[in-house]
Amino acid sequence: MQSLVDKMRFLYKPYVLAVLTIGYIAGELGHYLIGVTSKATAIELDYGDHACQQNHTEVHRHLLPQQCADIELEHECHGQHVNGTVYCEWNYNGLGLEYQLLAGPSFIAVFTVMGVVLGFAADRFNRVRLLAICTLVFGIAIIFQGTVKDYWQLILLRMVMAAGEAGCNPLATGIMSDIFPESKRALVMAIFNWGIYGGYGIAFPVGRYITKLDIWGQGWRICYYGTGVLALIMAVLTGTTLKEPERQSIGEEASGKGKVSLVKALMQPRVILLMIAASIRHCGGMTFAYNADLYYNIYFPDVDLGWWLFAVTIGIGSIGVVIGGIVSDKFVAKMGIRSRVACLAISQLIATPFAFGSVYFDPLWAMITLGISYFFAEMWFGIVFAVLVEIVPLQVRSTTIGVFLFVMNNIGGNLPILVDPLAKAIGYRGSVMFFYAGFYGISTVLFFITMFFMDGPKPEPAISGDEHRNQVEMGHENNTFQPDDFINGIGGPKTNGHNIVNVRPSESSRL
Repeated sequence: MQSLVDKMRFLYKPYVLAVLTIGYIAGELGHYLIGVTSKATAIELDYGDHACQQNHTEVHRHLLPQQCADIELEHECHGQHVNGTVYCEWNYNGLGLEYQLLAGPSFIAVFTVMGVVLGFAADRFNRVRLLAICTLVFGIAIIFQGTVKDYWQLILLRMVMAAGEAGCNPLATGIMSDIFPESKRALVMAIFNWGIYGGYGIAFPVGRYITKLDIWGQGWRICYYGTGVLALIMAVLTGTTLKEPERQSIGEEASGKGKVSLVKALMQPRVILLMIAASIRHCGGMTFAYNADLYYNIYFPDVDLGWWLFAVTIGIGSIGVVIGGIVSDKFVAKMGIRSRVACLAISQLIATPFAFGSVYFDPLWAMITLGISYFFAEMWFGIVFAVLVEIVPLQVRSTTIGVFLFVMNNIGGNLPILVDPLAKAIGYRGSVMFFYAGFYGISTVLFFITMFFMDGPKPEPAISGDEHRNQVEMGHENNTFQPDDFINGIGGPKTNGHNIVNVRPSESSRL
């Protein structure tokens, strides 16, 4: 009789995806909480800008003789009232250069460097153990963020958190690529990378409403305690219930294994263009992520949009992520890798005007256009990494992902710091609109250009049905990367006029 373990074996792959994704969500929740709790954090830790703000009285914004956000002087702010009720206050608003440094560069500086280091490590050591350690590190750092007394302590702990979280993407991507077949790669990558938007979306209700509950008198701090504990649970599950998958190697000639150059892999024009386009798109997304809650609180202080932002991000964003992966996987089978990049370009093109609408209209239409924008915009992340793992050799896959993230996050993660100086010149709304929706539009053009550097549909390989089935089951029906490009040089002549791709499992590295 077949054992229960054998009967339940089919659940292992979905379980791995669930554990990796929930762990990623915990890390990203810790990452983005600062954008929602920043005002409360700034008031308590004494950092950032002061500004005139509506003080949450029952007076509705449209009935006010003057909007608080339009007042620049403190004494004028205190003098605003309706029927004797003062409706403005002069206090920390959670913004300013110190906030932008806290949200972006302090995290990105460590995240990008450690991403490269852990990418190299992932190609050489046991990825499951490394991922468990990384999750443990950022979980502890998030918990300690709830205990800080000074601004510098928060900066330091966000750097530690970044060091741990940097391993999530390259390590988990390598694990999943060895478990799931190419036919499901974009969908799986999309679901995993949805963890970014899942954590970001959950940050709205957690940061807003849990802070207001003031559980045990901890205010915003309890948000970090709970998030850190979730991360620790996922670290334990990762280390004790997941196993290191057997690595598969491609790109070997019949006469022996050819060396793969990381530099040549990265210097392919299509990789460089994809990296630049992804960096610009990432800047647009990070700008909105770091500023959405603060933006809507400043311009619509009498409208509670916390649950709307949660619903749009989690609900509509999730649908977009899944559909993007499915569409990409269906098209690539018929039209080649170029079709994945076409999906990227078209989705961002559609999303761009609606992104403008989300920071132009009043609350109702802002949320409607944001939902439409999210549906198309959030297709991008999983597809980008599905493309990346298909155009570079598997021997340097995790390292390449680490370097790719290093560049993407240094550009996309640090450029939003310019929101503050531009806001002082043209206004906060105009600044957010430029770096958010404007960069969506720029990325659209770059993705279209990148598409023409990708391969079109390829003929079916001349292998038997059994061999083809075995390759698909092993998760490595990857015919996009041409190994002799790296033996004879990019664009050089092919050996005997053929592309030789042999699939052979290599021994897994161990710590």
